[in-house]
Amino acid sequence: MVERWFRDLTERARRRGVFHSVPELIEKIEEYIQINNNNKNPKPFFWTAPADSILEKVTRGRVALQTVKEN
Repeated sequence: MVERWFRDLTERARRRGVFHSVPELIEKIEEYIQINNNNKNPKPFFWTAPADSILEKVTRGRVALQTVKEN
């Protein structure tokens, strides 16, 4: 979720602006945070992937890492 938040910050605040100083950039980031934290109708995040599919991916990743280690 952190990566997603930073992606949204980049897309919606940073890329659309021109900043002549670090304080201007900080101000824009703080403005973005204020707007997004004051949501009157917040939506919780729900995992959509079942645990079994996540564990399968972890297992495949471990197998791949072991293969790289052995070579």
